[in-house]
Amino acid sequence: MYLHTIIAFLLIGLFSVTSFADVSVDGYYRKDGTYVQPHHRSDPNSTSNDNWSTKGNTNPYTGQEGTHERNNNSWGN
Repeated sequence: MYLHTIIAFLLIGLFSVTSFADVSVDGYYRKDGTYVQPHHRSDPNSTSNDNWSTKGNTNPYTGQEGTHERNNNSWGN
């Protein structure tokens, strides 16, 4: 029973780390002088389909659902 509990916690930890891979972005000024507040975003990779702003995904920090269309390229699914 003890071993099953340890394995369960390890699996939960593994899946929670991979499902919320994100990056903290420091605040910065754009060229036009607009200040962008510090925020979190999904980890950069070769697809936009797992971005929080893409339809079918939800931002885990704000609960906002994605509004951008999915990219249906064969390499980016």
